[in-house]
Amino acid sequence: MISESSEYPYWIAFTQIQGMRIAKKNDLIVRWTLGQMSIIDFFHSEKAKLQNLFSLNTNEIAKIDVAKSEIPNYSFLAEDLLNQGYNITPITSTDYPATMKENLKENYAPPLIYTKGNKQITKEKSIAIVGSRTASDVSLGFTDNIAKKASRDYKVVVSGFAKGVDKQALDSAIKYTGQSIIVLPQGISTFKSGFKKYYKQIIEGDVLVLSTFYPKAPWSVPLAMARNPIIYGLANEIYVAESGDKGGTWSGVIDGLRKGRGIFVRVPGENEKNANKALIQKGAVPVDSEGEKVINYSQKIRQTVLVNEPVPDFETIDQKIEKLLLSGSYTSLEIINRLKLDWTPRKLTVYLKQKNNIVVISQKSPVKFSLQNHENGQQSLF
Repeated sequence: MISESSEYPYWIAFTQIQGMRIAKKNDLIVRWTLGQMSIIDFFHSEKAKLQNLFSLNTNEIAKIDVAKSEIPNYSFLAEDLLNQGYNITPITSTDYPATMKENLKENYAPPLIYTKGNKQITKEKSIAIVGSRTASDVSLGFTDNIAKKASRDYKVVVSGFAKGVDKQALDSAIKYTGQSIIVLPQGISTFKSGFKKYYKQIIEGDVLVLSTFYPKAPWSVPLAMARNPIIYGLANEIYVAESGDKGGTWSGVIDGLRKGRGIFVRVPGENEKNANKALIQKGAVPVDSEGEKVINYSQKIRQTVLVNEPVPDFETIDQKIEKLLLSGSYTSLEIINRLKLDWTPRKLTVYLKQKNNIVVISQKSPVKFSLQNHENGQQSLF
């Protein structure tokens, strides 16, 4: 269902509800969609209905009221964005990138995105080329080769518009007359110099600019970190030019390997100081400078090494618990021990009973918890 423009201020308000996780927001979207409600109906529901139908507590309802009070201002913002040629796309729209929804799922898929340019680009096969901001010439050459190959194969190149590999990926895609998605670490209306620089490519339909943040949000380190999962989420395949042993590239690849993503890492030279070899040993596919698979590279090592790195820094305690509960049901003590949480079992039990997406499946002491299953009488957007 494509949202009417009259709903856009409500979608902006919804994303600005403070202290509510993406998974919670997406769960609410599923609930009101199943109930054949609109987002406008949701915001104008009585408090009792919000409590009963959506399992919201008084604190969450108060935060919704705060966001609701800003809707008149968001109406002016939405109108201004549309007049300037921006697109506002909620997760319920058929224009929402299916690849991102499939890869990020309910826990991480942003409820609303802002774009400018050819929206159809998101429906094409895509790759992300990721790596260090201070990448070597060898890594930049690899990036150029992969972008050239992608453009030749009519695949969209996704990049994060950072220095180094990201910028090289974008510039190379343009050089080889390919298509590219720029994923911003800021609000889309603050990218004015970028729109001037890539005006020709945007107008011709070869570049799409995308942001998941409030339109007027300036660049910041937290937004840059939060942008990284979006880059990975928009891509069907991920190519790693160069990675350190920590940071955004490393965390993104480790998380992708756990999820079974197709990740291809450049085989480093003997004297290179980077973590590419370690990523290959953990299960990434080794490729040469042209992006071709290196079949016999450390095959035995790759088959025996397990991915045991800590969860990415951008995961919260809630997200860690939900990921664990995807594999089965556990008691509070089991959750604490497995995730090494500094909580008491009693505190965690009380906390989990307040979560609408976590259910008690056994009332016997100690109780066990599991994730709520949307398949029982429900259909998910994901």
